[in-house]
Amino acid sequence: MATNTHETVSACVDSYGSAVGMPQLCGEWMGNQIFWLVITLVVIFIVLSRIALPRIAAVLAERQGTITNDIAAAEEFKSKAAAAEDAYNQALSEARAEAARIVEATKAEIKADLDTAMAQADAEIKAKSDAGAKAIADIRANAMASVEEIAKSATADIVSVLGGNADDAAVSAAVTTELKG
Repeated sequence: MATNTHETVSACVDSYGSAVGMPQLCGEWMGNQIFWLVITLVVIFIVLSRIALPRIAAVLAERQGTITNDIAAAEEFKSKAAAAEDAYNQALSEARAEAARIVEATKAEIKADLDTAMAQADAEIKAKSDAGAKAIADIRANAMASVEEIAKSATADIVSVLGGNADDAAVSAAVTTELKG
């Protein structure tokens, strides 16, 4: 019994063994293709769900933890920086206040030293002025004594030149009377 080769060959393959049309759409092969499609998808699902996705989830969780820790550390550093800035500003204001206090204390000390020096200078000036006044009074007294001596001597010389006899007591009395006014 001779059979026609075309009858034994599938409808999707020609007599030379090549596919006719698109083999994916061949109805006789559709069940086989669906079976392998399901097997392949199940294997891919198992591989992804058991191996790849847990690793990806672990990496994502680690990255999220690192990001969370970095954000927390950044917040901590930010608060420390703010505290350091506040401490710096406080120290700066205290330093300025201390500098102002030192300036005021130095001004007061200089003023006290200046007042002391002025008082000493005033005392020295008063002492020199009193010494000068005493010296002037001594000079006046000596000058008056000298004037009186010179006047007595000149009067005695004038009286003797005029031909009179000059008595020291009379000359002294006359000069003293004239000098008093």
